[in-house]
Order: sequence, then C-alpha cells, then structure tokens
Amino acid sequence: MPGGRQLDGSGEQASARSRLFANYEVRPEFYDEMFDDDGAPRAHCRKLYETLNRMPAEDIAAMQELAERSFLHQGITFAVYGEEGAQERIIPIDFLPRLIAAAEWDFIERGLKQRLKALNLFLADVYGPGRILSDGVAPVDLVRGCPQYRIEMRGVEAPHGVYVALCGTDLVRTNEGFKVLEDNLRVPSGVSYMLANRRALKGSLRGVFRRHHVRGIGHYGQLLRKTLEELAPHGVSDPCIVLLTPGVHNAAFYEHMFLAQEMGVELVQGSDLVVHKGFVHMRTTAGLKRVDVIYRRIDDDFIDPLAFRADSQIGAPGLFYAYRLGNVTLANAPGTGVADDKSVYAYVPEMIRYYLGEEPLLANVETHLCRDPEALAFTLDNLDKLVVKMVGESGGYGMLVGPHATPEERNDYARELRKNPSNFIAQPTLDLSVSPCLSEGGAAPRHVDLRPFVLRGRKTRLAPGAFCRVALTPGSLVVNSSQGGGGKDLWVLSE
Repeated sequence: MPGGRQLDGSGEQASARSRLFANYEVRPEFYDEMFDDDGAPRAHCRKLYETLNRMPAEDIAAMQELAERSFLHQGITFAVYGEEGAQERIIPIDFLPRLIAAAEWDFIERGLKQRLKALNLFLADVYGPGRILSDGVAPVDLVRGCPQYRIEMRGVEAPHGVYVALCGTDLVRTNEGFKVLEDNLRVPSGVSYMLANRRALKGSLRGVFRRHHVRGIGHYGQLLRKTLEELAPHGVSDPCIVLLTPGVHNAAFYEHMFLAQEMGVELVQGSDLVVHKGFVHMRTTAGLKRVDVIYRRIDDDFIDPLAFRADSQIGAPGLFYAYRLGNVTLANAPGTGVADDKSVYAYVPEMIRYYLGEEPLLANVETHLCRDPEALAFTLDNLDKLVVKMVGESGGYGMLVGPHATPEERNDYARELRKNPSNFIAQPTLDLSVSPCLSEGGAAPRHVDLRPFVLRGRKTRLAPGAFCRVALTPGSLVVNSSQGGGGKDLWVLSE
C-alpha cells in the first residue's frame, strides 16, 4: 500500500523474518499493535514475534485450524439478522493474539473505573434529584426524552447505588491514544468470547503463554458471582442468584449458558419465576425457592408485562414490583440504557467533571449531535467523510461509514437523517489501530477494537482481558461479528 513499510525479509530489522510476515505492511497512519513505524517489533511484542518467526508455516496453519475447531465443538455462535430471519454462525477467531503492555492496561483500568463510577452517579441523579439537569450540564429534553429513560425508575434507589453492575466499554486506539467509542450498559455481551478465545489459544501456545507472563482471566465467573453477591438485598447473607435468559432463540443464548455454568447458578426463563407477596421465587422440583439476585439478559421492555410491554411472554409478571420493594436485585437495573444512549454518550466527560471533579482519563470520540441544526448541516455537508449512527441501534446496524458508502447509499441515508435528526449522531472516520491477523498470504494488518468488562459491586473489578474484535475484511473498519468481524485473544502482560 502507498506510504507503507513492507516487512519483506531484508534489512536490519527484518533479517530473521519468517514467511508469516514477509508481505506485512506497516503504515504510519495506523497505530500497529505489534510493530513501530520503522517495522521493528514493539518491546512487549518481541518474544511473541521471535516465537512466531521460528514456527513453520504449516504449524501456524494447524494451530489456526485447531482454534477454529475448538469454537465449532463448543458451539460458540451468534445470530445474524437479515431478510430471511436469524441465522446462527460460528464466530470467526484469529489465532494471532493482541498484546497489551502492563502500563497500558493500568491506564485503561483506571480510566474505565473512573467512567463507570460517574455513569452510576449519573443514573442515581437522573432518576433522583436531577441536579445535572437543573444545573444545565446535560439537556433535560435529551435525557428525559431518551427512549431508554424509564419513568418507572424515578425514585428507585439501586442497591449500594449500583445501577450498572456490568459494563462492556468499547475502546479504540489511534495514533492519538485510546478513546472510548461507546459504553454498553444494558445487557452487554461478548465476555464468553473473551474466555473462549483464551481457552482456544492457551492450549496451542501454552509455553509461549507462560513465558509472556500473561495475566489470567479464568476467574471471571467467580468475579461476576462475587459482584452479584455484593448487590443482594439488605439482610441477605447467602443470596440465591439466577441468570434470566429470553431462551434458546436469543442471539446470545450460548453466552447465557456459558456464564451460568461459570458462576454455578441456575439459568432460568421468565416462566420459571413466580412473584408471591412481593418476593421472587424459582420453580424447582422441590418446590418454590426464593431468588435474591437476577443477572438479567432480557431487555427492559420484556422484564415484566405488568410494568412494561404487556405482550411480553419472556418476562415474569410482578418482577419489577418486587424490585421496587427492594426484595430482589436486578443487574443491570432497568433504565440504564439512558446512560449508553449514543447522544448522552457525548456528555460523559462532563459527567466525570461534574460528579467526580476530575478530568477524564479516557477521551471520547468527537461526536456531533444531529439534533443541533449546525451539527446536522455539518454532517450533511461531510457525509462522505463521517461515520453516522442511529442512537438506538447496536451491533453495527443502522450505521453509515461515509467513505466506504456509495453516493446512492449516502443520499438515501441523508433523507432518513433529515426526517428525524435527533435520532442520529456523527463522528469522524477513525484510523483504528491494526493488529496482525492470519490471511492467505501470511500475516496482514486488520483493524481492531477492544471491549473490556468492568464489574461494580461494593468494589470495582476488571478481569485483565477483553473481547478483542477484529475487522477481518481487508480495509474494513466494522468489527461487529454481525457485520463480518471476528475475534482474537488479548494478552495483558504482567511485566
């Protein structure tokens, strides 16, 4: 590619290169997770680089196949929704891990803890006194007019002030450093892929893994259970915890089963629960058993047909009533979606300053709210340069990547944008960092992002890892598995 440095096996830095990196190009406009701008492996990646250089190409191919077979045997799937309905697919895995130095992870961890603390304070505020709104820091109409704002949550205090017990924050890196792309607070998914990627690679690279002093993530299930135990209703010392799933037809059902097994808790559906005298009980072969904490993987609308959508058949009647009484904990709390709305996202740095009196450690991506006439005009004038998103969509749906769209696609999108500007935000097209991935011609750079998972009980915890998503299509910036992306293991180094 123009402007790139090809690692072709010649020169001082490339004297020992294997065929794996023979055609790899380092382009300075993209931060490369393994190589610096001169084509030399970064200090914390050198051991892995040297190990891969010593491996025959057929061994690397066999390890990639082994990792893929591991996913196939475990049934690690996701659903892609199209015109013909949902289709189950095996999520692609790339064998080459992405490495994060210890100091970099320490910075990420501090930034994510700071962010989640502010988001929980924001939720307690907007469902309580509303100081941030009356002080004019965040617009009243933006917050209370958000479709995810639940009036039913007004005056409801979450246990220990924790509305968000589990947050999956999407991070990207450019040459300017790490930035938060979005916060996922409602029913964040992907942690099972983080754990499955590790298991698939650790078996193949056990010696390499050990020599790198990679920090472990196998205890994540225990961390999640400990977090949920800490959020039990007052006076409950040995809480009964369940994971509430919509059922086998949900796109993330594999993850629901996986996490229930990891925590050692029951996986239940709404029909397994009954509310009696303000308490939630689970049907068992021995009779009813009281439930104290529900890790729910059901959207707000479907939790309780008596409180939200009356046509829901996957929730439990009276569940929200029991929650309001404080007799059961829901994690995450209903109404948390107002804090991960793509428009409200733009105000998170101000939340950190307002509630914590601190400067944000992790920057937001520059965001234009199309509800503002000037921002709308700017977006329409620069549609070929921007990424435009619908505020209520996720998984890469409802999004326009301007530079990669056709003129007809941009014109069609502009018409929708003009109809309802407040439903859209625009951001610059980011030069996402790249990481080596296996391709037919050896290793090739592909764009990546990162989804660490932050747990908040009485303490805030992070497992030292993340679901690293990768855009497997050459040149693509869309990492979502539903849009052709895959995953790879993230190695957080301890030194």
